[in-house]
Amino acid sequence: MPKVTSEYRAERRAHIMAAARRCFVRDGFHASSMQDLVAEAGISSGAVYRYFASKDEVIEAIAAENLDQVVAVLAQAIGEGASPQAALTAVLEFVTTRHREDGFAAIAVLVWSEALRNPPLADHLREAITSALATLSGDPHAAPDGGAHGTRTDDTAHHEPTAMAEVLLCVLPGYLMRLALGGAEAVANVPGAVERVLFVTGTSPAHP
Repeated sequence: MPKVTSEYRAERRAHIMAAARRCFVRDGFHASSMQDLVAEAGISSGAVYRYFASKDEVIEAIAAENLDQVVAVLAQAIGEGASPQAALTAVLEFVTTRHREDGFAAIAVLVWSEALRNPPLADHLREAITSALATLSGDPHAAPDGGAHGTRTDDTAHHEPTAMAEVLLCVLPGYLMRLALGGAEAVANVPGAVERVLFVTGTSPAHP
């Protein structure tokens, strides 16, 4: 029997999660069963249960993946010296693109709603957010002194990545809600508004 590689396992897991996303966007969490996910994935139930023991595990995995991707985009923008507003704009543009591909915004809204009645999911999200904030604040490239952000005190530089993440966690839900309900057209002007409204006095953009 050929050895199953880690790449194969990752691809199979991603395939199952993509099928689950389609089911959840189309029918919602509660109307979608594990058998629905199996049928959508087009593989055996045994193969699905090898990766996920329950529908809740699939939901938690999707929620974690969404947050991880958002944090990765923000961290990359910060690490490359983007201004705070440009970093936030990069995240908004990323989630808009992802929503076109797989209903990212709709899944996010469903996850938040589910977390209100599912304490383990709520706990999982809180832990993931705490971990994300710690990752950002601990990034040695997050806020370089004297870089494109302009002159800042060491204390400001240290806390800026976490502050941006906190602002993002407040801005992003409203953005995703409008995106989920109205599509890309409904939020087309928001990234530009973020650039203007969140401009910080005494800083300069990373690009001319």
